[in-house]
Amino acid sequence: MAWQENHRTTPADVPPTLWGLVTRYSPTGQEAQAVTWLVHHMKLLGATQAFVDAAGNAVGIWGEGAREFVLLGHIDTVPGEIPVRVEAQNGRRVLYGRGTVDAKGPLAAMVDAVAQVGPRPGWKLVVIAAVDEEGDSRGARYVANHYHPAYAIIGEPSRWHRVTLGYKGTAQARLYVEQEQGHSAGPGGSAADRLLDLWCRLREAEAYYNRDRERMFDQLQLTVRGMGTQDDPFQQRAWLHLAARLPLSLEPEGWYVWLQGHLPHDVRLKRVGFPIPPYAADRRSPLVRAFLGAIRGLGARPGLVYKSGTADLNLVARVWGCPAVAYGPGDAALDHTPHEHIDLDEYQRGVQVLIAVLERLLREDK
Repeated sequence: MAWQENHRTTPADVPPTLWGLVTRYSPTGQEAQAVTWLVHHMKLLGATQAFVDAAGNAVGIWGEGAREFVLLGHIDTVPGEIPVRVEAQNGRRVLYGRGTVDAKGPLAAMVDAVAQVGPRPGWKLVVIAAVDEEGDSRGARYVANHYHPAYAIIGEPSRWHRVTLGYKGTAQARLYVEQEQGHSAGPGGSAADRLLDLWCRLREAEAYYNRDRERMFDQLQLTVRGMGTQDDPFQQRAWLHLAARLPLSLEPEGWYVWLQGHLPHDVRLKRVGFPIPPYAADRRSPLVRAFLGAIRGLGARPGLVYKSGTADLNLVARVWGCPAVAYGPGDAALDHTPHEHIDLDEYQRGVQVLIAVLERLLREDK
């Protein structure tokens, strides 16, 4: 009952958009309530149009011009509900709750910024709250083919004074070994032994690939996501699920070729999931310059960041072919943790930065 009361009543020092999103728990696959609320809220904030699209995304559009400026966030979170509350820390007010950082904080900041800028002649300012970003990015894959923006900002936490220019790509595969059943004391080892030996050789190959690459962003990173066996009286079967974080020098297709080249002939490879290519923005673009100017205008030294994770930026930026970066208030070190929270002053600074970026680009690029 207390949670329901808090759900209805926004504290005086918390922006209603942020509070409304965070108090509607929406792990991947359960976004509908938050989506419905956000569509209604964007209408109240003056959106020219607000609706749920065919993929289940919440979309708000300010303006009716021919040119599009897309601000794409995501409304789903990882599982694990965190009690929503405001606390004082070192003289500052912070909001706890799942999604405050990843990535309802950045999404809410984009909604509030666009609502304050309002419609502009010749432009559509499009805010999209995508579903399934923590899954297979179904929402982003849908919008990639339905918009053609001149600029795009993807809502991900970077702190208010930093802009994320790049994310690594990702790809996954399962390796399978099958062999005749034999005595555990015999030579050659089990099917699982063979995969473990192969994993060690792959780690050596990974180290060789990275030998001259000092930055994490430039390195290939391999991890084991799972392993299993299945035996019968005559056959041993084992599998190993691998995931790779890919640098700009290695596209997903290239990684599969690299991996296949390190496998014995009798180890079968199966591709898993949706591979995502790496991406890095042009740091000289008008969009990046607008962010640098906006952050300096608020008295901070801006930072440009490259991350080893992956975001919807990787998917849409290549399709759209326009200047695109990721930005949003919040400390990414708190992503997916039980301590997720956002500094409310930082949130407001993030909104101010976004307003300044929009104002500059809409004014300069008529």
